[in-house]
Amino acid sequence: MRLEVEVLAGAEEIGRRAAQLVADELAAGRLRTLGVATGSSPAPVYTSLAAPGGPGGGGPGEDGPGWDGVEVFALDEYVGLPPGHPQSYAAVIDREVRAPLGLDPRRVHVPDGAAADLDAACAEYERALEERGGVDVQLLGIGATGHIGFNEPGSPFSSRTRVVALAERTVADNARFFATAEEVPRRAVTQGIATIARARRHVLIARGAGKADAVRAALEGEVSPACPASALRTFQDVLVLLDPAAASRLSGRTVSRRSAADVR
Repeated sequence: MRLEVEVLAGAEEIGRRAAQLVADELAAGRLRTLGVATGSSPAPVYTSLAAPGGPGGGGPGEDGPGWDGVEVFALDEYVGLPPGHPQSYAAVIDREVRAPLGLDPRRVHVPDGAAADLDAACAEYERALEERGGVDVQLLGIGATGHIGFNEPGSPFSSRTRVVALAERTVADNARFFATAEEVPRRAVTQGIATIARARRHVLIARGAGKADAVRAALEGEVSPACPASALRTFQDVLVLLDPAAASRLSGRTVSRRSAADVR
């Protein structure tokens, strides 16, 4: 098991670092399946991958290692948003990942939060991941509650793809993406912790002081369902990328490397 924690100057540097890891796996022929997360923390990764001359070879028509054989699986999706809603994760991933990279829409998979039978949709998503052989590189964010995916505190480490209720803190944090707080969904479909754990490599990204307590609990607290992200410390190969604010509550022994630009 390998866990490395790097503190980098900010969003752009974090985006380049994560994108380079993804691109290296792609160029080496080891990236058949990419797991993607939504939210502000991983967004710079997709920007860097799609940039002309960037590590991912840029968007459609750019020279690069090629994305033709890569399948993309999202971590989660809201329950109850109508198809095509701009804040559905299907729409966000289409805007931020699929279109910029020129990916085949048939190779981009998002849980179905609008299914008539949500339990069946969860089982089908889990089955699709298993048939693919799991994820090669999984990008992750972390919520202020310590969630990964939408696995809120108390989620068993043995959990699989399922419907979950969102914590009030998570609902409040996500309200910035909606016109009113009442519009924010209260439930979601998420890959479970055991589902996420199957990935060969994980890259967790956190930025901002609002994530500092969750980062500390995940990396230095008890490994427990009380902080779902602490399960990372049982995973095979994990790279944690933080800005100085998100790393501000960590002890020095946890950090593997700081960039020259990190002058805290």
